[in-house]
Amino acid sequence: MIWKTLLTKRIGQQRHPVFPKLGPGQLGMTWIGHASFLIQFQKLNVLIDPNFANWLFLLKRIRRAGLQIDDLPPIDLVLITHAHFDHFHKSTLRRLPSTKVGIMPWGLGKLARKLGFERIIELQWWESFSHGDWKVTLTPCRHWGARMLHDDHRGYGGYVLEYQGRTVYHAGDSAYFDGFKEIGRRLHPEIALLPIGAYSPVEFRKVHMGPDDAIRVFKDLHSKWLVPMHYGTFKLSFEAMDEPPKWLQELARAHGLTRHLRILEEGVPQVF
Repeated sequence: MIWKTLLTKRIGQQRHPVFPKLGPGQLGMTWIGHASFLIQFQKLNVLIDPNFANWLFLLKRIRRAGLQIDDLPPIDLVLITHAHFDHFHKSTLRRLPSTKVGIMPWGLGKLARKLGFERIIELQWWESFSHGDWKVTLTPCRHWGARMLHDDHRGYGGYVLEYQGRTVYHAGDSAYFDGFKEIGRRLHPEIALLPIGAYSPVEFRKVHMGPDDAIRVFKDLHSKWLVPMHYGTFKLSFEAMDEPPKWLQELARAHGLTRHLRILEEGVPQVF
């Protein structure tokens, strides 16, 4: 099974990906690990929450990033969902090529200065930024955005990216809330990148989702594809590391959604 392959992958293994040649309207997606993704179109490369760190303070990465920064194509756009260290990683951002636009929630711009961004855009919930043929909208979620204790002025959220008739939703970190229904009604995301880890103990459910919540969110969104994330990379909670993808597969079968589930392997590009 895919999840067994993912969880037995050698810790030190990193791939040198062969990125697909994409035609108009095609979308390539590479899971880097945790909440980090490379989204590729024919003329647009987007990074979301890039984090290539092997350590976050005392927290060791259990599986290395699926590829190396040097393997990345030129990056046009970086989306950051919130300021938590596992999503906003300054060392990673400094090492990225400098010609890029950074889009982030309100209050993060000051943190992003001197990190190599050509331009920084801060958004409020439901605000959008467009350039050429692409558009990005910051969506609400149920989480919090503090970088440090009592640092409560910084925003947080998810994103819907629209380009060439395709729509990708990255939920960031979030507990389940009714706002997912509104995201589905307003923005009609085709592909939903949903977190499924860090849900145990039950108190964590106030700010994180489990696989059962992800299934519910997927139905609220009326999306075509469910791609799980935010599991198996850092030990952030107390569920077994292999539990989230296994449970998600079981739930997908029970709900008749197996054909809509795409579990990615780190560093292996997939075409949607």
